[in-house]
Amino acid sequence: MLQSFRLAIKSIWGNKTRSFLTMLGIIIGVASVIILVSLVNGYMTYMTESFTSMGTNQINVSLVNLRSRYITVDEVYDFYEKHDDIFSQLTPVITVSGTIKSGDNSLTSTSISGVSEEYVDLKGYTLSAGRFLSYSDVSARQKTAVIGYYVATELYGTPEKALSNTIKVNGYAYKVVGVIEAQDETDQSDGCTDDMAFIPYTTAAKLSRTGIPSSYIFATVDTTVTTEATSLITSLLTPVYNSTDLFTITAMSELLDSLNSMIAMMSGVLGGIAGISLLVAGVGVMNIMLVSVTERTREIGIRKALGARRGTIMQQFVIEALMTSTIGGIIGIILGCILSTLVGSLIGVSAPPTFSAIVVSFTVSVAIGLFFGYMPASRAAKLNPIDALRSE
Repeated sequence: MLQSFRLAIKSIWGNKTRSFLTMLGIIIGVASVIILVSLVNGYMTYMTESFTSMGTNQINVSLVNLRSRYITVDEVYDFYEKHDDIFSQLTPVITVSGTIKSGDNSLTSTSISGVSEEYVDLKGYTLSAGRFLSYSDVSARQKTAVIGYYVATELYGTPEKALSNTIKVNGYAYKVVGVIEAQDETDQSDGCTDDMAFIPYTTAAKLSRTGIPSSYIFATVDTTVTTEATSLITSLLTPVYNSTDLFTITAMSELLDSLNSMIAMMSGVLGGIAGISLLVAGVGVMNIMLVSVTERTREIGIRKALGARRGTIMQQFVIEALMTSTIGGIIGIILGCILSTLVGSLIGVSAPPTFSAIVVSFTVSVAIGLFFGYMPASRAAKLNPIDALRSE
């Protein structure tokens, strides 16, 4: 075994260029598998974190209210309190189209929403100054507002200076009672995630000239009850609207599961495509080993004439093919680990090489060396010593 290993290394080193070209397919295949799987897993992690930040236990309900078909806020809250073992938080959401002004400054891209006091906890926001809307603000229809970091700095310079100032929303004055901490410090421009303002939904209903919210956000006690929660909401709305076309229920956890399934399937497809290059590389290994057997026919004849067994000859060529694919696999792993991290940083996704991708790709490369090295090794072992010695 040791002698066969030494001969394999000697043969590979003696034909460095040919050996490298043989390994090249293995290197590219292994590196491709690692890079693609790592990037897909990195993207999956990024999407999961994004959904988690939005709240995987949230259920968004959108309604199309008609004059004769609508549900009141009180009815929704009665339903919510009745199922407090399923739901942990609730907020109506009313979107207001308009402009925010303060003095001579105005913002036209700000998203303005009417929400309840539970919205801040439901979304996981923290405040850099002041407070969020309170229950008394909502129940008394106070004209108070909580603004985003971008709005505060754009209109007043700092969040602290924004407090107690008055902004005008479509001409109506609202007192700023709080500023939400920056969600994305790298993007502070019109329409960014921090370009937002929140007012009580009770005053937003009047401002938007509708007394009935067309959107609600529920939070469940746990993601395990999402299916039950969705069914309960459906049973509440169906008798009221008489048609599922008039309302939409979107569970964030179900969206995340669906997305992860799609990404996992895409990862498998891309890994399979990259794996084809490993198969092609295996054919290359077999071809080169067949050439090697032809070139060393006389050497094989001499060894067999001196008493070398068929198993020993086969072992020598199998080990040589195995060493070729193993070295190529190791180089491919190193290259794949470096490039996956580099490419991930270029596209803004954390894509560290995954252990499973490394193990699978390396195992496949070794298996290819064994499988495709067997036929040339078998051919070498079966050579007749006399015929081999006569070859030129």
